[in-house]
Amino acid sequence: MINNNEIQGDYVVVKALENGVTIIGLTRGQATKFHHTEKLDKGEVMIAQFTEHTSAIKIRGRAKVLTKHGQVETGE
Repeated sequence: MINNNEIQGDYVVVKALENGVTIIGLTRGQATKFHHTEKLDKGEVMIAQFTEHTSAIKIRGRAKVLTKHGQVETGE
């Protein structure tokens, strides 16, 4: 049975600063695997949530990432 508290994880906001930014969701558990991929073009925004299935995200390309801990820019 799923506990609602387990699936109400933190959110992150990713804003693409160039075309072709890739966001990859990584699974939770003993063997971390890719489970979902999204592509964003410049100016597009994605709001992602950490859940019982998603423990991490990987971002390729230039993007601004906003979390409750602050802001960071990826890429050069």
